Amino acid sequence: MKKRIIQMIIAVLLFSVAPFMTTQASASTGNEIVNYAKSLSGIAYKYGGTTPSGFDCSGFTSYVYKKMGVNLPRTAASQYGEGKAVSKSNLQPGDLVFFNNIGSKISHVGIYVGNSNFISATSSKGIATVSINDPYYWGKYYVGAKRVVKEETAPVAASVPMSDVYSDIPLTHPALDAILSLSQEGVINGYKNSTFKPENSITRGQTAAMINRVLKLDATNNVKFTDVAQSNDFAQDIAAMNEVGILKGYSNGKFGIYETLTRAQLAVIVDRAFELQAKADAQIKAASVYQDVPSSYWAHDAILALKSIDQTKVFQTSNFNLSEDASRAEFSAAIYSATK
Repeated sequence: MKKRIIQMIIAVLLFSVAPFMTTQASASTGNEIVNYAKSLSGIAYKYGGTTPSGFDCSGFTSYVYKKMGVNLPRTAASQYGEGKAVSKSNLQPGDLVFFNNIGSKISHVGIYVGNSNFISATSSKGIATVSINDPYYWGKYYVGAKRVVKEETAPVAASVPMSDVYSDIPLTHPALDAILSLSQEGVINGYKNSTFKPENSITRGQTAAMINRVLKLDATNNVKFTDVAQSNDFAQDIAAMNEVGILKGYSNGKFGIYETLTRAQLAVIVDRAFELQAKADAQIKAASVYQDVPSSYWAHDAILALKSIDQTKVFQTSNFNLSEDASRAEFSAAIYSATK
């Protein structure tokens, strides 16, 4: 009963901050779409291409949006049927923009990046950013734009069940307390349609930002990774995490900002940030063995420490599944257990 009361108090607090969280999620989504799209600049055009080995226009937009958790239809014409129409004067970063440049109704699609520019896959330049108002070409063929990420937030009544704070998380979910607690603290936010998407993976950039929302560390220098722009929302968090050795970059000068995080990497990063091994009881740790984690594995100690301090039962399984992507729910469970 006490646990249920605590959950309901957290739910009420979440209702009171819902508008702020929604606005933040909306802005972050548009910027993330643009930042990821720009990271693919220079990749060659390939007819029918849907991967970084080569893209056509709709293959590029589909790929970028899928990385952000949004599934789009395959063709430019079918993508034009998605989302909400927006005027050219009301374009926002992340909006899809459409053109008729070969005589058919919709023959090209790109992603608006701001300042009257858009990025797309073209046969002449590959992935490149150009002006949407180019008077010699794109300006003449512009058709319209669609906002695929919805602006509306479903109203939430205070009398609904607590699970409806995030409609996709049941009361029985083992990470529920962790998710609600971290949401209240502003460490991890939900999406604008009152969902949390607990099984979605998280990226290295998101990980740096969310851990630093707990640690609140300031970077002494600007970020220096070639794939992280100074203007990126996570730039200062990434710089801070790198400086203290919690989440480092690679020898090629990149951070891997959009790479997903594996469960093994999650354990090691959380251990570095919150000293899990020092918190783990030695006897419990010795008994907490995963069948798929050999003692020689590079992340062995951190993984067992995470299982030992787990307060959610998310990590109380027979296998750890080392190479699987860490989900938003698992991240929440790990940070919650490490900080409570």
